[in-house]
Amino acid sequence: MKKESNKSAVTRRAFLGTTAAAAAGLTIVPSHVVAGLGHKAPSDKLNIVGVGVGGMGYANLKNLESENIIGLCDVDWKYVDKNGVFDRFPKAKRYKDWRKMYDEMGKDFDAVVVATADHTHAVIASHAITMGKHVYVQKPLTHSVYESRLLTKLAAKYNVATSMGNQGSSGEGVNLTTEWLANGEIGEVTKVEAFTDRPIWPQGLNTPERGDWVPETLDWDLFIGPAKMRPFNHIYHPWNWRGWWDYGTGALGDMACHILHPVFVGLELQYPIQAQGSSSLLLQDCAPVSESVKLTFPARTPKRAWKGMKRKAQLPQVDVHWYDGGIKWNLPEGWPEGKNPNDRGGGVIFHGTKDSLVCGCYGVNPWLLSGRVPEAPKFRRRIETSHEMDWVRACKETAENRVPTASDFQEAGPFNEMVVMGVLAVRLQSLNKPLDWDGEKMAFTNLTDDESIRTVIKDGFEIHDGHPTFKKTWTDPVPAKDFAAELIKHTYRKPWSLPDMPA
Repeated sequence: MKKESNKSAVTRRAFLGTTAAAAAGLTIVPSHVVAGLGHKAPSDKLNIVGVGVGGMGYANLKNLESENIIGLCDVDWKYVDKNGVFDRFPKAKRYKDWRKMYDEMGKDFDAVVVATADHTHAVIASHAITMGKHVYVQKPLTHSVYESRLLTKLAAKYNVATSMGNQGSSGEGVNLTTEWLANGEIGEVTKVEAFTDRPIWPQGLNTPERGDWVPETLDWDLFIGPAKMRPFNHIYHPWNWRGWWDYGTGALGDMACHILHPVFVGLELQYPIQAQGSSSLLLQDCAPVSESVKLTFPARTPKRAWKGMKRKAQLPQVDVHWYDGGIKWNLPEGWPEGKNPNDRGGGVIFHGTKDSLVCGCYGVNPWLLSGRVPEAPKFRRRIETSHEMDWVRACKETAENRVPTASDFQEAGPFNEMVVMGVLAVRLQSLNKPLDWDGEKMAFTNLTDDESIRTVIKDGFEIHDGHPTFKKTWTDPVPAKDFAAELIKHTYRKPWSLPDMPA
């Protein structure tokens, strides 16, 4: 066992040296590029590896079975084996450490599917990109604003095919919603409301006071990755990590990537200029039971225009409201009695000056409150295959002629910044003011040196003589600027690191 451990350590050091060289401009590229082809014919198969293959990663790989699945990596082989992943792909090499897989198989694979916990998306995907690999990353794209910006710029620098796993972006609902908005079917939009019925996993929990024995099949250190080390507890893994700030982004990060995508695309949004958040009891380590967020986006010039288009030259400032944990927007006047606004896990309503547009989670089933059925020009590309296979199509095309996927990082990156900005607003709510945001600089502009943040560590809830009481334990005050900076760009636990941000 000791000999194998040393071998693994050497392999990881070798990988870190390789990625450092890549960051300096020495890029490892796929074998088909080395051979001088620059692309694969549609009939040729991609060699794909998966990192995080026990849950959604398995679902993604099943949709990619027409290609060659040659490597499987997961920190918990019991969870993977329980779902039958190894049996489904018996020829794929098995790993627990993605760095070792990259080091040993780097010359053999073309593309990576990343479906780990949120906090490790960026480190796994970014190093793959610097190796010249195409990447498909589950939603949310990253855990922080900085990580989203990094993946956006790296993907552009290395000209790889990319996609975030918000599969609704490839659906007809997003297409129609975007086209109706672009054609001015509901007039000007200055307010949007959205909600999800999540979380369906535990949230609002006190941090466990003691750890559990780590299962033999789980490498807890690899699961923790760049986050701070804490004792293992079954409350974190598997799957329930979504509700813990160090690993997940709560209901907002999980579902807004599905629900707000037609909002971001349809209204041609970029960076918000202001954010406000509130929630049920906010704890230091666990996401709250319910949240409310308001993001304000500035007026902007639309990019899409054609002869006869029913649209003004300037799109107005718009407020986007988000609710989760069972909170929904109020039903507007004229709402059909008995109609549930929850469509497949949530819903969106665009309030226009002429009408209102409603769609469900993933942008499904759009309709107008007036009952009118629009006939707008169809300018969105229709995807006939799956979300995953459209990414495969993009991987096989040359960078010069590539048609981007429906959730290419040039769009998914800025969109994901919008999503995690909502998380920032919730976690900074105790400042009790709207937070002004400079998107280009990734910084809040109205935080002062004398402001501080304190958060509840545990609620201390007890019943005394029939009366509920709370004896809350709080963190020490932290300068608000420092607290916000850490949320925007995380300090990684050594030896984990990201490539440098491209200029």
